Amino acid sequence: MHPDRLVVCFAGDGCFQMSAQELATVQENGLHVVIIVVNNGIYGSIRMHQEMNFPGRVHGTAICGPDFPALARAYGLRGECVERTADFPAAFARARAKAGATLIELRTAPEAITTRTTLTALRERALAMRTAGP
Repeated sequence: MHPDRLVVCFAGDGCFQMSAQELATVQENGLHVVIIVVNNGIYGSIRMHQEMNFPGRVHGTAICGPDFPALARAYGLRGECVERTADFPAAFARARAKAGATLIELRTAPEAITTRTTLTALRERALAMRTAGP
């Protein structure tokens, strides 16, 4: 183990909800972890596959999540929410500077599915490929 090293965890909101109970493990062991939850309100990877393979036929990917910073605080950790890109560097610096764990929720639009594309672009590409034929 390297308790002196900072660990940064990146997870989508759906992914994080499948293992949020591990906040207790982080607290129990006094780990210096920065948890970044990218919250777009959907199961992103599933939605991408739906748009690429069945454009416009979306089912079961919208999700409702908790107040992630409040959840972190319920476990005795620090938590904050970032809604603007410009606010992230300061939030990350605060998290790195303090001992213990911090959860930073990044609220993003579902449309911005990755840093390189949008849901609309995926859907349009899939539809174009279908109409182009073999």
